Amino acid sequence: MNKQTKTEKQTLEVQGRDLVGKKAHKLRKQGLVLANIFGPDFKSQSVSVNLKDFLKTYKQAKETGVVYLKLDKQEIPVLIKNVQTHPVSDLILHTDFRKIDLNKKIQTAVPVKVIGASEAVSQKAGVLLIQSESLLVEALPQDIPQQINIDISVIKDIGQEIKVSDLTKSEKFEVKTPTEKVIVTVVAHKEESVTPDTTAAAAPEVLTEAVKEGEETAPTEEAPEATKGEAKAKPAEAKPETPSLKK
Repeated sequence: MNKQTKTEKQTLEVQGRDLVGKKAHKLRKQGLVLANIFGPDFKSQSVSVNLKDFLKTYKQAKETGVVYLKLDKQEIPVLIKNVQTHPVSDLILHTDFRKIDLNKKIQTAVPVKVIGASEAVSQKAGVLLIQSESLLVEALPQDIPQQINIDISVIKDIGQEIKVSDLTKSEKFEVKTPTEKVIVTVVAHKEESVTPDTTAAAAPEVLTEAVKEGEETAPTEEAPEATKGEAKAKPAEAKPETPSLKK
């Protein structure tokens, strides 16, 4: 059920940057992605990378493949982490590069991919539930699998499941997720009631969520209370336009 995909050596050229904060928007307009390199025994460094080059590399390496950053005369082995995108446009705004030691084992999350077909789903109308989207793996950086395949063809009946303990062990990496953790299961399909509800709907309860200290919230305005003889409420002042991209 495990799979490790070998890929060619991935290299990516980056440039050091001094612009931070609001000034960094200028770099994004030039088609660059802002990034930081961090890791043990390494002084964190702000860099930028060409967006097209980054997308090409990320498509191959994802967050489990070793990427070699070319910075000045250095070649730094890293893993791509924490890719941040704009919530509307999906434009990549920022990413982190985690510096690694190729001779030391590390732990990282590896995505799970379901393969095969289950009789419990195709013939017995069961519903497949994925309980774990990723598993924690420990390995040398170059031995980290790109994904872990879960073959659901072994599930014949509704109620069966695949746990971490059911996975085939590998000589190159070790799954550190607890062995009793359920990865996938097939459950019975429940028919929803089609009888219309004729009871009167209760008035919705209005709740106000407490705001944590330090959290930014959008400004709100309260409509003035209407008084006798007033024809109209005073219009709210226009809100300042917010930038289309986050820092």
